[in-house]
Amino acid sequence: MENTIENVITTDLITKSMSYETYRSIIRERIANNQSTGSNHSEAMVEYTKMNERRMKRLDRTVKLLPEGVSTLAEISTPQIWLVITEGWCGDAAQSVPIMAKMAEENPNIEIKFLLRDENLTVMDEFLTNGGRSIPKLIVLKKNNLKVLGSWGPRPDALQEIFLTAKKSAEFDYPEIQKEMQLWYHKDKGVSTQREILEVLRLSH
Repeated sequence: MENTIENVITTDLITKSMSYETYRSIIRERIANNQSTGSNHSEAMVEYTKMNERRMKRLDRTVKLLPEGVSTLAEISTPQIWLVITEGWCGDAAQSVPIMAKMAEENPNIEIKFLLRDENLTVMDEFLTNGGRSIPKLIVLKKNNLKVLGSWGPRPDALQEIFLTAKKSAEFDYPEIQKEMQLWYHKDKGVSTQREILEVLRLSH
């Protein structure tokens, strides 16, 4: 597995990855053309993308970092790359990606980069969740050799448990569980996402 990851996460891959600003700009451009990221440009996917753009815009303004998070981030002395696999239509990504970006801003030793999942399935397939291509996925890399230090995603553990339990039900309704999950994110205010990413960082030292 490690050799495979080393072959997949290369300098060329990092070079072609994009900044947070570029990622957001691409989403806005797609919306302007009545499209989403990825290959599915159905009306539903475009509407999800529009909603997610509004969520990200709001979170960019309102995310507050935990005090323990600020101190943990300040301790990172070895340069890292945070590689995030995402898509504009993904509701979980819209709730987590602005938090990742805000955390990365805290330390100049952290460079955050973004890849669209559907254009980078070879990378995605090295970081599956229960066999699925779930996003967002944050991959923490040591900058000088691109060694994987840890990863997180696609959603906080407590919410993943809610989702998996609902999925087992014969009455599973994806739009309904999506609404429930978005309410969970709203109440949690990014606390669980921050704490779990901080734990990944602590373990990666």
